[in-house]
Amino acid sequence: MSHKIEGSKSVTAALFGNVFVTIIKTIVAVTSGSASMFAESVHSFADTLNQSLLLVGLKRSKRPADLSRGYGYGIERFFWSLISACGILFIGAGVTIYHSIDSILKNEGGVTHDFNYFTIIVLCIAFFVEGATLIIAIRELKKKQKFSKKIFADADPVTLAVVYEDSAAVLGVVVALVAQFLMHFTGNNIYDSIGGIVVGFILGFLAIILIIKNHQYIIGKSLDQERTDEVIEFLLKDPCIENISEFKSVAIDVNKYKIYTTVEWNGSPLYEEIYEAGDLKEEFDNIKDDFKEFTKLMFKTTDRIPRLIGSHIDEIEKRIREEFPEIIYVDIEIN
Repeated sequence: MSHKIEGSKSVTAALFGNVFVTIIKTIVAVTSGSASMFAESVHSFADTLNQSLLLVGLKRSKRPADLSRGYGYGIERFFWSLISACGILFIGAGVTIYHSIDSILKNEGGVTHDFNYFTIIVLCIAFFVEGATLIIAIRELKKKQKFSKKIFADADPVTLAVVYEDSAAVLGVVVALVAQFLMHFTGNNIYDSIGGIVVGFILGFLAIILIIKNHQYIIGKSLDQERTDEVIEFLLKDPCIENISEFKSVAIDVNKYKIYTTVEWNGSPLYEEIYEAGDLKEEFDNIKDDFKEFTKLMFKTTDRIPRLIGSHIDEIEKRIREEFPEIIYVDIEIN
């Protein structure tokens, strides 16, 4: 049975869109010598590489758990998303800012170029293509929810990366268009170089946001405090749990967590279950005058207790997973 991989639709759409946009932007950048168009072509090329890496991460993250990775490979998507973000920072931001500053230092800013309508047409095409992929990514991110901070806080970093990258791409096209018109109306292409620098800074800001987002998952993102309090409150409702002495949680995939908790155990409710079942009393009545048989009954009862505790812990873990679907693995240890 095949399962849809979350984020794959937006990444695939963005990848194909960026391949097309990279080609047409590069043609214009080479023929026109425009610094802002060079920045945009590098921008789209970096996005194409990054989305290829995101697809690799998505595929590898869906491998099932094995002996090497008992909790699965979900963290892989965060690793490849982090590599993607670093690519945006060094390839996208670094190269575009360097090239644009180099253009100014070489005094190319004082040279007048003819206004190129083909450049404007290509930028308009890029705006619509990247705008379309942005809409696809936003729909996948939003699903049927209303826009809120929580959507972005809990979002799959892969889908979020596409949303941010496409947003930066659309903004970058607008900056390039403004730079082209300013160059045309003023007769000075220093605005073209400035446009390239602005695009570079947009990419740098985007990369830092994505690096921070993925860093949280890689080092071990926990359940938020509100959800943690809800889980602890749920555990304390069980009559056998008197107190929670330790509670830890860590993300193993997007909105999937494992928790570990140490509890102070009260066995009285389990003893009451044995007593109320009536089996123990019946057995005692049958052998109460035989101390040897009574001793055997005690050993038998003692042997039954760990199994009762284990069964009850299994039941608690099952109830937690039903109440909190994002919690996939539960480890309860008795203090």
